[in-house]
Amino acid sequence: MSNLASWISPEILRTLGWTLLHFLWQGAGVAALFAVASAVCRSASARYALAVGALVLMLASPVVTFTWLHSQANPAVSAGAEGAMTWAATSTQHATALSGSRAPVAGTPSEPERGMLWLVEAWFLGVLLLSLRTAGGLFLIERMRRKEIRPVAAELYARCMALQRKMGLDRVIRYCECHRLDAPAVLGWFRPVVLLPVRALTGLNEEQIEAVIAHELAHIRRFDCFVNLFQIATETLLFYHPAVWWVSQRIRAEREHCCDDEAILICGDAVNYARALTLMEEWRTAPALLMAANRSPLGERVVRLLGLNGATGRIRMAGMGVSFVCLAGALLAGNAFLGVAHASFGMSSSEKELQENGSVIIVKPEPPAAKDRRGLAPKAAPAPAAASDLAPEPMPAPAPQTASDGKKQSYMDAMAAAGVKITDVDELISLKVQGVTPEYIKGMHELGLQPDVEELIGMKVQGITPEYVREMRKFDPKVGVDDLIGMKVQGITPDYIREMRTIYPNLNVDDLIGMKVQGVTPEYIREFKDLGLQPSADDLIGLKVQGVTPNYVKEMRAIGLKPNTDELIGMKVQGVTPEYVKEMQAAGFKDLDCDQLIGARVQGITPEFIEKAKKHGFQNLTLDKLMALKNADIL
Repeated sequence: MSNLASWISPEILRTLGWTLLHFLWQGAGVAALFAVASAVCRSASARYALAVGALVLMLASPVVTFTWLHSQANPAVSAGAEGAMTWAATSTQHATALSGSRAPVAGTPSEPERGMLWLVEAWFLGVLLLSLRTAGGLFLIERMRRKEIRPVAAELYARCMALQRKMGLDRVIRYCECHRLDAPAVLGWFRPVVLLPVRALTGLNEEQIEAVIAHELAHIRRFDCFVNLFQIATETLLFYHPAVWWVSQRIRAEREHCCDDEAILICGDAVNYARALTLMEEWRTAPALLMAANRSPLGERVVRLLGLNGATGRIRMAGMGVSFVCLAGALLAGNAFLGVAHASFGMSSSEKELQENGSVIIVKPEPPAAKDRRGLAPKAAPAPAAASDLAPEPMPAPAPQTASDGKKQSYMDAMAAAGVKITDVDELISLKVQGVTPEYIKGMHELGLQPDVEELIGMKVQGITPEYVREMRKFDPKVGVDDLIGMKVQGITPDYIREMRTIYPNLNVDDLIGMKVQGVTPEYIREFKDLGLQPSADDLIGLKVQGVTPNYVKEMRAIGLKPNTDELIGMKVQGVTPEYVKEMQAAGFKDLDCDQLIGARVQGITPEFIEKAKKHGFQNLTLDKLMALKNADIL
């Protein structure tokens, strides 16, 4: 939990958490509207368009909600500079000093904030798990494409091309056989492949085969693979809402209905096509990322194809009634959530900063009092005596700034005297909240730094002190404000610089920041130097980014290779592992150098491909000949 809180600001986490909660009623409302609209549509294509539109609206709702909630977190965003001045004045007037024992501990999240953080972390975990599921599906598809398909026979290919021309498709489409699948499917987005299982080719008659191929070509013509990819992304991001899965399921069902209609339009025999679907339902093993002919519920499709869906109208009317109830419930829930969120965002970020400092508790600002007829505001009522009971030992207020003549000096005047003239209210409040004092500014000016307001706030937030600047100036007298902030953010200390400079005396600030970001340590550098390598600072960053370790170098040297720094990075980028090198050597390629291994890996030359070429009778193959075979796509 602490890791996520350190990466993302509490304000963003809170806004994101409320966005996820708001989508509960928003998603239900969109689903209810879609159910009502689809109940009055008789066309499968119209229902499909409505379902896709509903899913797009579902994905857009959290984006709009997050933007709106984030704008509510800062009163100056909605009220402008004048509103911010009013807020600052009234907040100051209603501040009551409390003792340190009663003030909240600085930086400690409240119970609601901890709950919101757990909610966001759970959402992140769910997105990660579903992303891994999608990556696994893509891996299976790629493996199938590489190892389990082969072109169809010439006669079947001619029939497929005739059907493609009949449907008006001029795209380049491959037609392949696949032993693993049990129903025709479409693979690929930009270069589609229609997969025809051997079982379907032997178990269906010619008319049925033509119908199911027409079904898959309809998917390609409608660009359904891209919509399917959008569905997977939406399901991954909004996985926690059942309405998202229901709408996505309806998209898949209506998509199959649309393609069924096109297949019947081309082939003309609904009964024969229904028989083909019934047979393929018994063979159902297509991966989820493929567009297969037996993907949606069989019973619904067969009944629809045969025109036996007489009860559909009654079901739609019942669904419409339920949808109205769900819509009313979603609106009520939305009203409740908006009220709670408004209360949560009522306290601005600046008020929270003051509250967490432990010195004051902010009372919500009251609306400005009405002026009398003379234009004067009424006198403020005295503070209630009970307030003193809450603070038996009030903390002393900071000493006010005084001018040279002994008079009390305002914060703005003191800042102007320090050489910083501020006319923007938001900047003035930010400086005050972050604790930027005239003394702090004078100390930076004495060191030769002239930071602007944003840089002052950044330096103070990161804890840059005059002492830290002096320490860094010992290593680089010309270090600037941006460099200081960058080094402080990355945790660069004087000790780290001393250790790194003992190895690389001429390291500049950019090199230090880059090496620290990537986790380059003095120990990591010494291990490479012990192996006889002399990498530069840029080389070290590249080695660390690609995950090159001293053990990787030792393993490569143990099998006869002597890679330099550039070759190590290139081999790691292309996935040249010690196991790959050993397999290539076992296949007869024992004298390959690092560049040749990288080229072979780039071209996809594997021991399996070499073995396959040998089985086809090719002998005395060189690496160049293998690459030529691979590029020609002969095997």
